[in-house]
Amino acid sequence: MKAFDYIIIGAGPGGYKLASGLAAGGHSVAVIEKDRLGGTCLNRGCIPTKCLCASADALTAARHSAEFGVSCGEVTFDFGAVRRRVDQVVATLGEGVKALLTQVELYHGEARLLGEGRVAVGDEILQAGKIVIATGSRPAVLPVEGAEYALTSDELLAIESLPQSAVIIGGGVIGIEFASILCAMDVDVTVVEYCKEILPGFDADMAKRLRSMLSRRGIKFITGAEVTAIRDGGKEVCYRSRKGEDSVWADMSVMAVGRRPVLPEGLVAAGVELTPRGFIKVDSRMATSAPGIYAVGDVNGLCLLAHAAYAQGRIVAGGESDLNVIPSAVFCKPEAAMVGMGEDSCKNASLPYKTIRKSFAANGKALAMGESDGVAKIVYDSDSGNLLGFQIIGPHAADLIAECAALLHCGATIDQLGSLIHAHPTLSEVLAI
Repeated sequence: MKAFDYIIIGAGPGGYKLASGLAAGGHSVAVIEKDRLGGTCLNRGCIPTKCLCASADALTAARHSAEFGVSCGEVTFDFGAVRRRVDQVVATLGEGVKALLTQVELYHGEARLLGEGRVAVGDEILQAGKIVIATGSRPAVLPVEGAEYALTSDELLAIESLPQSAVIIGGGVIGIEFASILCAMDVDVTVVEYCKEILPGFDADMAKRLRSMLSRRGIKFITGAEVTAIRDGGKEVCYRSRKGEDSVWADMSVMAVGRRPVLPEGLVAAGVELTPRGFIKVDSRMATSAPGIYAVGDVNGLCLLAHAAYAQGRIVAGGESDLNVIPSAVFCKPEAAMVGMGEDSCKNASLPYKTIRKSFAANGKALAMGESDGVAKIVYDSDSGNLLGFQIIGPHAADLIAECAALLHCGATIDQLGSLIHAHPTLSEVLAI
């Protein structure tokens, strides 16, 4: 039985960053991974989808080049070339992850917790003072008739050719990103969402505005609709709404209804408790109910984002992270991003607040780019002036939200934001007040 200071189960964002940092600090570390290094984010999530987003953006820009006085002739699109580029980017980053783990002992296989600090992988048994579970998540599937006919996000990213039409079940982050990508690639897209509005978590008025913008790009939406069955090999999606029973037809249906934790074997034997939603229960230091066992990333359900997993790993290593300020982004066209509290959450919490809205239509850089359709919302405490949150829909919203996160992290006020100088002409001026 080989002993280590740390055993980390899972080499995704929560695992490999933590392992690399611990090893660099002189700790002996074992990492167990049953699949490819980098986890879902690198291989079947963030990176592949962002590559597709970039290709979709390039295609859209080429088609609209005449607006800028540029003639590109006939625009051609090669999905095979797009897929090859995705594979190249993923492979390059995978090598980078491998390089980060040169001081770590890697084990390939399924991990099984045995209790008393022991973990089995294949025929070997490892032991450590601390065990970190970073096994991530998998696509969720609705418990409806014919659910097996719908593609998951993993399967959609593996398709070799594009359909003429697609139904996306779910209007959350994953569903909206795929809808935007497919629409830009000339696929006829319909999104079916259970809630009254897309993107739960964003303020309803911001989500409605984004839905309107995406509709003008050609995406059709059916909201307030509960999917009841998937038939005809995935080509018919049946749903129930206030108007009654109905269905929508397409060449392909895609299930984008969230994520579920991937749990290692042996949790009960090790004394690890789960939450009512089936995630691993942790405290503020990411410690589970079992002494010496921690859980970071999607598997604990606190925040299913790669950068949240990094931050939680930092806490396990003894550092600090501000888990109250975690920005999130939706890489659709236009982008959407948020951090902190929105207007709706302030209302629900009965907090005194005010909002400021700034339009991209008045932003010189956005106009020059031909992307002036968008808005930024600033929420602050009307009594203290403390900034509470930001939501942005518009060009490069995912980058602009970083300034907002920094302001919230530092506890800035609305007056301090007002005194902050932004370069001109830049998109960041949409945050200037």
